[in-house]
Amino acid sequence: MAAVRAAGGVTHAAHRVLWTVVALLLVALGGVVLAQSLGWLPGGDPSGVLLGTGLRRSWELATPWAPLAAAAAGLLAATSGLWLLLRELGGAGVGRRGTLVHPGRRGRTRLAAGALTRALERDLTGDPRIRRARVVLTGDPHRPDLWLRVEIVAGARTVGLREHVNVALRRYVDTADCRPAHLDVTALVDAGQA
Repeated sequence: MAAVRAAGGVTHAAHRVLWTVVALLLVALGGVVLAQSLGWLPGGDPSGVLLGTGLRRSWELATPWAPLAAAAAGLLAATSGLWLLLRELGGAGVGRRGTLVHPGRRGRTRLAAGALTRALERDLTGDPRIRRARVVLTGDPHRPDLWLRVEIVAGARTVGLREHVNVALRRYVDTADCRPAHLDVTALVDAGQA
């Protein structure tokens, strides 16, 4: 049973972890370069030159291979960054295009995640106090992550609204035959006309 995944077969959580690791590596590299240029590290040059005397000497000794290695590392970093960016941009809205597959005694049932999210959005907006609803379904089909955003009509009474959302979620769980591993409900008051 395949999980609902972003383009390229990587889950959205894996993308977040990967981008976090890339950001931390860049911050660490920037910190090391700054400490080196301020003379805080051994071999650093406080005269403001980015490469200390030790690094400049090593660079000169490794010529002509040092520039080639630096170019190869830069090309690899640029290619990796471009690949990550394209995967992230290409994966927008994938939670609506995935398919949930449930094995049964007489075969498999395939449920389009887009159909499930649209049905839950319609169910939520069935109450006139909810102007709009946005549902995103991601992660493992056995235990998907469910993200709800409901916009409540300005000035509407909220008594019983939580129960309406709970009933809609119970219908979703019964229909999809899967309980969300993570449920995030955000309720906002719509600033538009009541």
